[in-house]
Amino acid sequence: MAAVVEGPGLHTGPLSLRRPLPDDVVVGGDFLWTRYRRYPVFSAPWLAGRTLLFGSLILIFAILTLLGTLMAPVTLRGALGASAYTFVGFLMMTTAGPGLATLTRHLGLAARVERVLVVLALCAGIAVAYGVDSWASAHINAFLVSEMGYGLIDRDSLEQQTAQPVIQQLGFVVKLMTALLIYGLLGGGAAVRAYFSEQRRLAESRHRRELAAAQSRQHESELRLGALQAQVEPHFLFNTLASVRALVRQDAGRAEAMLDALVDYLRSTIPRLRDDQARLASTLGEQLDLCARYLEVMRLRTGDRLQYTVEADDALRGLAYPPLLLITLVENAVKHGIEPRPGAGRIAIRAWTADDALRVRVVDDGAGLSPGVGGGMGLANVREQLAVRFGPRASLRLSGAPGGGAQAEIRTPLDARP
Repeated sequence: MAAVVEGPGLHTGPLSLRRPLPDDVVVGGDFLWTRYRRYPVFSAPWLAGRTLLFGSLILIFAILTLLGTLMAPVTLRGALGASAYTFVGFLMMTTAGPGLATLTRHLGLAARVERVLVVLALCAGIAVAYGVDSWASAHINAFLVSEMGYGLIDRDSLEQQTAQPVIQQLGFVVKLMTALLIYGLLGGGAAVRAYFSEQRRLAESRHRRELAAAQSRQHESELRLGALQAQVEPHFLFNTLASVRALVRQDAGRAEAMLDALVDYLRSTIPRLRDDQARLASTLGEQLDLCARYLEVMRLRTGDRLQYTVEADDALRGLAYPPLLLITLVENAVKHGIEPRPGAGRIAIRAWTADDALRVRVVDDGAGLSPGVGGGMGLANVREQLAVRFGPRASLRLSGAPGGGAQAEIRTPLDARP
């Protein structure tokens, strides 16, 4: 059986009434006699443990009462009967309300309905406990009168004292308040407070777990980001050095220019690989410059077949921006757009703001979108980074470009930091 737990602004879900509560929700369940508190209030295990605890204490009290009664001139049968009535009366006083509340909670009702019915069940339990206790007290009083000559209550004296209506009304009020206090506390009043606070503690616990899970996902994503960057840099470096080697004998000037462009690119990337904090944070300007240096190397490698432009206002360059996202889009544009197509090609990078979002678009006039493009690990990593850092407020969109080619656009919120 499960109950629904609600918390304002938090995820709601089923709570198992058979399983222990999370450790950060449990209050006072460290001792053997309080281990029942490790289970949800008004669950079957909680009721069983609480009944065992209170029943043991009441049994000890009943035995002591029996031994004390046997010291008086009474029959064994009468003393045993009085002790049994004492045990039953006190046991019902402490378990009737919690028992009815437990039955109510195991019905699996909606949270708001359950809370109302739990309170009503405890009130009904108080009434039941009062009736059983009155019945037990009457039998105990009859035993005392028959075997010891006096009872717990001297009814004749009480009737004389309460002959006046005012005294009768006052006595009724005092008796009612005393009964509510005693039956309320012993019959589950403290458990009601624990029941409602349990709802709050469960919601807080769930929120902490969700936050920890989100932080764990972000940490794992950042680790994959660092690993990806560590893999991309040698791959790009080896390919460029191979191109330089091929150009050394054919065109020394172009080989030298490619080496200069490569050094310029590596100067902006290698320090970031050594600094964990810098590797995970960046600005839009840094990422645009990185893309421009990469495209310059690729321009020289393709023999000026590739042309490129980078357009962004100076005010936007200082905005925080996740690393590796743009360079991944640019690499895709080169690999899937420019390289497969013969002849000249062009890549344009543009950044601007619209609708409270920072939009950065990479457009190429190459081969265009083909089946399978957009599902690779590079773009999957971009989508994951956006989801972890910004949630649903960020997006990556791929589409065909007007006039041929493809375009990829990243949207991130202006008011959020990656």
